[in-house]
Amino acid sequence: MRFTRSRNRLLAAAAGLGLAATAMATPAVAAPPEEKLSARALAAVHSAVDAAVNRSALSGIAWYTDEATGKVVVTADSTVSESALSRLTETVGIRADAITVKRAKGEFKPLVGPGDAIYGSGYRCSVGFNVRSGGTHYFLTAGHCAEDVGTWYTNSGETTRIGPTVKSSFPGNDYALVRYANTSLTHSGGYTVGNAKVGQRVTRDGSSTGVHSGRVEALDVSVRYRGSGTVRGMIQADICAESGDSGGPLYAGSTALGITSGGTGDCSSGGTTFYQPVREALRAYDVNIY
Repeated sequence: MRFTRSRNRLLAAAAGLGLAATAMATPAVAAPPEEKLSARALAAVHSAVDAAVNRSALSGIAWYTDEATGKVVVTADSTVSESALSRLTETVGIRADAITVKRAKGEFKPLVGPGDAIYGSGYRCSVGFNVRSGGTHYFLTAGHCAEDVGTWYTNSGETTRIGPTVKSSFPGNDYALVRYANTSLTHSGGYTVGNAKVGQRVTRDGSSTGVHSGRVEALDVSVRYRGSGTVRGMIQADICAESGDSGGPLYAGSTALGITSGGTGDCSSGGTTFYQPVREALRAYDVNIY
């Protein structure tokens, strides 16, 4: 749905003039097309939304700039009330007609849960992409997974050690680096790194729900998760994911694109998910995908 300024007075005036216009046989004049914002003005609206969301501490909200339509798209999950959405658009204050508001089923949250993938401190997540620096091998996963996990294991009993969390970043970003310390474990590759494109057909893999495919909906998305902070620069896709899928890979063929961050968590009826671009994590940790 969209929030636009009221045009009731204009419509009423047009209705009142209808008979006179017909009698005079004056040709109808089409309303001028809605003027698109300049890039600078659109950036100002995006910044205003960003500030309003974080000032109000409203969570369950994602937002990005759609340059094709000249709108800032705000997506709210099912926990956000209509009144909260109204307050948000009122708080933005400037060019509210440049905001498109959408709804997503479920709840935007980091996807962490129990199951059979990589385990640590009672949590389960998924391996993203294997990377290396020189002769040392690592893998990337989600940063929110690694916040409280010092060591990762291959089993839920946490007896077969993989290795330690070396670095992690969340919120703001959502990536982490884990070193393979167990030399008996294999760590295959086969990917090159690339950038996602809107409309691109992509696939993600996760330890909870396996392989699912869909399309990239938006880039450079900011999202404020329920119970967590705001992450920025995300890839948004119309693919479901559930608890335990966090950290898993997003790819197109053999091209690595992203790391599963969070979303609505419902693969029975579909969903919306967000992915940390993998190229940013590679630069941050000075590692290479293989």
